[in-house]
Order: sequence, then structure tokens, then C-alpha cells
Amino acid sequence: MSNNNYFSGLFFGIKSLLTGLGVTMKEFFTRKITEQYPENRKELKMFDRFRGRLIMPHNENNEHKCIGCGLCQMACPNGSIKVTTEMLEAEDGKKKRSLVKYEYDLGCCMFCELCITACPQGAIEFCTDFENAVFDRAKLVQQLNKPGSKVAEKKPVAKPAAPAAAKPVTEAKPVAPAAAKPATEAKPAAPAAAKPAAPAESAEAPVEKKESNPETPAAV
Repeated sequence: MSNNNYFSGLFFGIKSLLTGLGVTMKEFFTRKITEQYPENRKELKMFDRFRGRLIMPHNENNEHKCIGCGLCQMACPNGSIKVTTEMLEAEDGKKKRSLVKYEYDLGCCMFCELCITACPQGAIEFCTDFENAVFDRAKLVQQLNKPGSKVAEKKPVAKPAAPAAAKPVTEAKPVAPAAAKPATEAKPAAPAAAKPAAPAESAEAPVEKKESNPETPAAV
């Protein structure tokens, strides 16, 4: 048993060594790509998936999409986001939440992107900036909303007019064929009673013969 364990361990070690050497030799002949940083700082571009730091995009009117709901603050596991809001009265008399200050601490951010996932408005995102080194840790706490900025009002989207409900086509009920009257069998006409033919009268009337009585004497 000891010999079997020895040789099995030896073969396993050789196999592992050859596997590692295979990876090393493969990378040895692979074409090398060396970035000349910081000389190529202007041409250097990071991947779109790179998470540099959190930002809040603003449009040309200094408007953002943040409504101050605080879901990103609750989703952050390190507490690196602090949202300050206030309630303002709108023109219609209803109270509306408004963003006052959005603070982000880059020093304790773990770039998990949970805040972006929790945001219902898509108001925050990660940029690809990677040069974030500073000499003072206080500079890592940044205010993402610009001074004087406000939330962008959503333009009412005209709902397409609902098509008129088509009236259900009522299937024409098949007209019941008129009940055919039973054909009355023509009763056979009763044959006209044949009149008995009158006996043809002879042209000559019958002469009545008078028998002479011999006993009666003729008148004198």
C-alpha cells in the first residue's frame, strides 16, 4: 500500500507540474500588449464595464433624474451614499419630494453596483475614470448633484387612441325554409254517368194492324 501511495503521489505531482508549465509556455509565446502610461493618457480608454466612480448625469438644462426616493442609500452595504431631501409644495397644491444634496463617499465604496440596480429612475451610473488618487481623504466625499440643478420633468406621453371597438358581427340566422304544404293528391274525377242511349226511332212509324172482326157486320 505504501508503494502505491508513493507512485500515485509522484504521478499526480508530475501532472500538476506539466499543467502549470503548459500555461506558462502558452503565455510566453502570446503577443504582449504594453500600455505606455501615463504618456498615452489622452488615447487610453477603459472598457465600458469598468466601474470607476459613481456619477449623476445632467442634461444641458442642468437637470437630473433623481427624485430623492433614497432606495440607493438603503441598498448600499457600506453606507457610502447619503441623500438629503425636502418637501416642496407644487403648483397644484400637492407636496412633492425634492433632492437637496446627494453625497457619495468614494473612499468606502466597494463598487458593487447595488445602488444602480435599486434606482428606479436610472439617475446614477458608474463612469470609466480611474485616476481617483488624492492626498486628502476628505476629497473623496463628492456631491453628485450640481448646484442649482433640479429634477427633469417627464413629458406627458400621449397615449394612442384606443381603436373603436368593432361591433360583433351578428351571424345571420339561417332562414327556416317555409314548411311546404303537403301536396293534396288530386282526387280522381268521378266518371260522368253515361246516359242510356235513346233507341233510334225508325223512319217509318209502325203501322197498327186492325184485325177485322168477322162477326161484326159492316154498316149498310
